[in-house]
Amino acid sequence: MSRDSIGFTFLVSAALCVGCSILVSGAAVGLRDRQDLNKENERKKNILSVAGLIQPGEGAQNVMQIYEDRVKGIIVDLNTGKVVTDDQELFPNPAEYDQKAAIDNPKMSMEIKPIDDLAGIKRRENYSWVYLINDENGKLTQYVLPIRGKGLWSTMWGFIALETNLNTVAGLTFYEQGETPGLGGEVDNPKWKAQWKGKEVYNKEFEPEIEVIKGSVNPESANAIHEVDGLSGATITSRGVTHLLDFWLGNLGFRPYLEQVREQGEK
Repeated sequence: MSRDSIGFTFLVSAALCVGCSILVSGAAVGLRDRQDLNKENERKKNILSVAGLIQPGEGAQNVMQIYEDRVKGIIVDLNTGKVVTDDQELFPNPAEYDQKAAIDNPKMSMEIKPIDDLAGIKRRENYSWVYLINDENGKLTQYVLPIRGKGLWSTMWGFIALETNLNTVAGLTFYEQGETPGLGGEVDNPKWKAQWKGKEVYNKEFEPEIEVIKGSVNPESANAIHEVDGLSGATITSRGVTHLLDFWLGNLGFRPYLEQVREQGEK
């Protein structure tokens, strides 16, 4: 076959495509373990960050040590509020439970009725991780809860940390989101996130009350303890944060678990 022929050109192109596909596929398979490890390390960094235990740029080795010393992960049944980490039938190896994968598994998740779907997530996993944060002496200081919900353009994934009174915010972070840079993307701005510390998420009836308002919080307002400044030019994203917190702190989220913890503490 002549090198100047159309057939030869197509043959070379096809060979290049196949060769490149093999190389890319091989690299993806070969690096999968490292990618999974990086994702796990990033998850732990976000948990430690929202709990205020590490600073930006903290070394990976230091992060792993702090996590092992200060964090305990448990699995909670969101329908009943019970801790099921030790249920061998459900979780023979709890450390392998992939909460994100469970969302798309009909046996491990449920469809949410539109009227109840405040966060706009459509499906909710039946079981969720909760991270217990301890101080250097092993005393429980915070509860870190995974949260997610729709903004304007994306699903925002994050964590909220509550103090042991189960009401006061110790930290909030969104580690994965695709909102408009400079507008809704400011959900990850450290200055905005700093406003959340000390806010209260529930009212006296233990119902979600936290809200991202339009404009700035009036410190003289009776409801100021439940309010956070809105994101300028990002009304829908701000509303999305309010709605996702209403959902995850409500009856379809972590409220059944938190109520049980509160009752045990009162006893």
